[in-house]
This record gives sequence, C-alpha cells and structure tokens, in this order.
Amino acid sequence: MYMYVYIIIIWRDIYLKENVYSKINLESIKTEETDASSVTKITSKKNSVSKRKTSVRRNKTDAAKEAISIVPVQDKKTNVKRRAVRRSNTNSVRNKETASSNDLPTVQVISLGGLEEIGKNMTLIRCSGQVLIIDCGMAFPDDDLLGIDVVIPDFSYLENIKDEIVGLALTHGHEDHIGGIPFLLEKFNIPIYGTALTIGLVKNKLEETAIDSDKILHVVKAGQTIQLGEFSIEFIHTNHSIPDSVALCITTPGGRIVHTGDFKIDYTPVVEETADLRRFAEIGKQGVLALLCDSTNAERPGNSVSESVVGASFEALFSRTEGKRVIIATFASNVQRIQQIVDFAEHHKRKIAVSGRSMINTVALAKELGYLHYSEDTLIAIEEINRYKPDELVIITTGSQGEPMSALARMAAGTHRQVSISKQDMIIISATPIPGNEKTVTGVINSLLKLGSDVVYESMYEIHASGHACQNEIKLILSLIRPRYFMPVHGEYKHLLRNAAVAKQLGYDDKRIVLAEIGDVVSFSDQHVKITDKVESGKTLVDGIGVGDVGVAVLRDRQHLASDGMVLIVCSIDQNDGKLISEPDIISRGFVYMKDSEELIKQVKDIASGIVDKYSGNDRRRRSELKNELRSEIGNYLYSKTKRNPMILTLVTEI
Repeated sequence: MYMYVYIIIIWRDIYLKENVYSKINLESIKTEETDASSVTKITSKKNSVSKRKTSVRRNKTDAAKEAISIVPVQDKKTNVKRRAVRRSNTNSVRNKETASSNDLPTVQVISLGGLEEIGKNMTLIRCSGQVLIIDCGMAFPDDDLLGIDVVIPDFSYLENIKDEIVGLALTHGHEDHIGGIPFLLEKFNIPIYGTALTIGLVKNKLEETAIDSDKILHVVKAGQTIQLGEFSIEFIHTNHSIPDSVALCITTPGGRIVHTGDFKIDYTPVVEETADLRRFAEIGKQGVLALLCDSTNAERPGNSVSESVVGASFEALFSRTEGKRVIIATFASNVQRIQQIVDFAEHHKRKIAVSGRSMINTVALAKELGYLHYSEDTLIAIEEINRYKPDELVIITTGSQGEPMSALARMAAGTHRQVSISKQDMIIISATPIPGNEKTVTGVINSLLKLGSDVVYESMYEIHASGHACQNEIKLILSLIRPRYFMPVHGEYKHLLRNAAVAKQLGYDDKRIVLAEIGDVVSFSDQHVKITDKVESGKTLVDGIGVGDVGVAVLRDRQHLASDGMVLIVCSIDQNDGKLISEPDIISRGFVYMKDSEELIKQVKDIASGIVDKYSGNDRRRRSELKNELRSEIGNYLYSKTKRNPMILTLVTEI
C-alpha cells in the first residue's frame, strides 16, 4: 500500500510538475528545484515495505558527515548562465553563451569497452591533463574466438597517457566491471577505490597474483566523496543485482559527469535500501554537464521487477519440493538472491551446501562483511551432503550460464564428484541467459531433464529479477538529474539506440544525445558535444597465461582446423640425391577417419611420391620448392574428392 502511494507521489511531483511527458524542449524547463521531499518519502518509510534490514545499511546522515566536501565546478556567475540556458530554446542556445563558459576546459569521455557489446566495461574521464578510469571489466569470448578464455579491453591508449592516470573508481563487483583489473595492474600501478564488497571481490581476484593489493585497494562508503587530482568523485548508492553498487558523480574543472553504473530502482530491495534518489535530485539542481546511463534494459517498457518478487516464486516452488533435494543455480555475485534462498532453506529446516569456487568465495566474503546472514549450523560442506536425506538439503551452485566447467554443467554431464542428479532433484535455474549463452544453457537443461530431474527456469516462473533499469526508471533518473547532454552506455547498439529514444521522449534532441563507439573521444562543453578523435581500442584476447599473443592469424588457423581438419605429410629423403627412403606417411586429424578412407590415403601417398621424385637430384636449391608443391597439389586433389579444404602441413626430413 505504502509503496504505491510513494510511487504516485514521485510521478506527481517529479514528472507532472516538471511537465516531462508533455511535448517540451528541455531547454525550456523551469529552474525551480524539484520537490526533494517527495523523493525523501521513499526512504523515510521504507521499513513498512522492506522484507529485511541488515546491519550493513548505511546511515545517510553519518555518511554525509564523513564525506569530503565537493569542490564546486562553477562559480556563481556560471550557474546563473546555466539557468538562462535552460529558459532558452535550442535555436538560441549558442547566442546566449557567456564568456565565462568559454573558459571552462573540455571534458572528454572515452570508452575502451562496453559500447555496442555486452561486457568489458571501461570508461575514461579526461580533463585538464588528468584521467580517471571507471571500471575495468572482462567479457566472455564469442563462438568464433576458439580457445580464448576471456576478452579484456585494449590498454594501448592508456600506455600512451599513463602519467595522466590518477586512479580507478569502481561502480560494483560484477566480472564485466572488475574482471580486467588483474591484467590492468600488470601494466599500471594505480590506486583503486570502491565499496566494501566490490573491493573484497577484487582482493580475492588479486590473491592469485603477485600484486600487493593492500597498498592499492581503498574502501569507500556510499555517500562519501574522494579527491583524485582534479577530480572530485562522489559515490551514490544505487540498486543492482549485487550489493554495494554505486553511481559516480565526477566533478571536473569542466563540469559534472554522472555515471550510473549498472542500476535499477528497487522500491522493496531485500538486503539494502532503495537507491538514493534524493541525492540524484540534489545533484540535478547543482547542474550536470552529461549523464552516462546504463542501457542494458532500455528496450523494456515500464519498471524492472523487484528482487522481492523472486522470493514469492521461491516460496511457491519450495512448497512443491516434498521428498526432493533442491538445487538452485544463480550468479555467485547475487547476494540478495542467495539471502532469499538461505531464508527459505532455514524456514523449511534444510541444510545448505555451496558448490563452485566463485560461489564459495562470494558466500564467505558476504558473510564476513555482514551482507549475508544465516545460522552457523545451516551451512555444510558439499562433501557432507550424503549424510542427509534429499528433502533435508538445498544446494546453491554456479553454472546458471551453462559454462562448460561450472558445477551445474558437471552435474549435468555426470562428472561432478559429490553430486549425482536423479529423479529426486528439483533444479531451479534462477538467471536469464546472457546474450550468446542461450544454446549452452539449453544444452545443460536438456541434459538435466534426461537424468530425470525436474528443471525450472525463468520462462516458467518469475525466478529471476534483472538488475538493470527499464524505461520508466531511466526516465526517472533523467528527470532528477536533468543533464545538459545524454550518453547511453553499457549495451549493444540496439540498446544504446533505444536508450537515446527514451531520452527523446523527455524532450532531448539529437544535438544533446551522443551515440559513440569504442575508442571515440567524446568532448563535452557548455556549447556542444561532439566526437573529436579516435584512440586505439578493441579486444585483447586471453588464452591461458598468454595475454594478447593470440591474434588474427592464430584465430584463422584455429577456425580452419575446426572447420576442415588437418592432413600431415611426412617424407624422408636421402640428403645426397633427394630420393625417398621410404613411402610418405599421411596423418589425418579432423579430416577423414583413415581406416575408412584407405583408398584416398593411398592416392595421396602416390601423389606425394611423384612430387618428391620430380625434385630428386643433386640440386639442393630446388628442394625448397618441394613443400610448396606438396601443399598445393595434395590440397587440390583432396578438394576435388571431398569438397573440403583441410590444412596441409608438410614435414620433409633429409637423412
């Protein structure tokens, strides 16, 4: 009841009062302050709608006292000018610019990842000869990147400006935002700032390296402001599918830049407070040059589903599990989801076992930091599950994306050491497949079903809530912040384009929206926003311990081998006259099964023998041409017989 009243108040006082749904130009928005008290009501009575309040919830008043004062971005004269611009229309903006605005330095935003793709998010804010890095993530390889483990941003441009880097600020602890940090620190010794859970997850990643993390990792609280060189960075509490997520307000000499990070607005979160909407409104009143906004769910109308809704689905499913063991696969970082699973397990008097290294590490860290709560006797080791009946157990596991080596995938393949799937199992996959993972997830589901288990996934029940804002939430943030310019980030091109369309619904025209690509230098000033340059950017491929050593040529060979296989021709010749000592050996891998293709192999041997005889003699210089002709002639013959182009390798040994 309260939740709906508060939502109505927000829409009335923010949207209707500011006329954001009427056909207006944002340049004519009045400068009256948004009624911040209507936003405050969301947080002031939150106790009546939240299911859980934990000891880690921050006190906003105390956090504000601890915060460092924000350095003003403009003087009074410049602020007066900003208000005048808002009252003007777009046709007269350039005529109303004042001399003071021309004195402000340009702010450059450069994305090294996260644009027109999912993952490896990394953004640079550059102003007055200094650079702030926001996030450094990784991405999963596409199907054509054979043998590649992960993909990280290209750091080449950073190497050219390494003396300008003042630090790295993190928005949250998901792999697509922190997964590239170990590789970044191999090249750059820079300080890293983030909230407690985010820094804890980064520290776990760095334990496998020789990097002394204690000297470079710094914990901040939501509501706190830090100073890095010319940049004043405020960390603002938001909601996402992992606790301790924040947006960043970066005050630069050229203006304020707000980066939302990955966010949603959850009015009934499970373990945290609602996003700090009041602070967003206050920053909007101060004036914001540009808003960089999460685009992942910009295609979806309305509002995102609250995490608490997933709890209702879990409750319904647990009531159907009599006599069965429950196995739930979810993202290891989704502490809110894990907390709800723990709550229902304890309510039904079941023990909990955790499977998967990342899940084990995250549960331990969240428990240590106070984000996860359970009785000490609830959690058992995965090796102890055979001591309990199926209906006394809940197993929380990794593998919701069908990763081949994940715990759930090994259960489906029958190779998990402790867990064997049977008809006594109900398996809940509490996640949506990341784009590109649909086939692998479907394969795991099919394998689990064949083993007799009951499998529940998202399309059957509301067992997953996205951590990204839908269109109404984006409109709310835009209306609170009221930036001069809008830049969609984090998503494929279709997501960025749809986010731009959302801004246009609020009156933003093309001159105030920028759609950029990776490597574009987007320059923001009071007069304009434009793409002024392009820097070196792209993908760096990680294969084993090799970083960047797999290039186009290697991938082309891998694709060739995967497509048509390989044929190896081995010839032993006399070093004096060049004649064959024995008949050539032919080895096929991934091309044909040799025992079923004896006639074809015999013909290849005859062709090879004829070519070697042709080049026999005392002229050793001609033997350099022997390998080329073996590859050419045998390749042509095999294609004529099979319509396939295997990779032809030759080995000529002189004895």
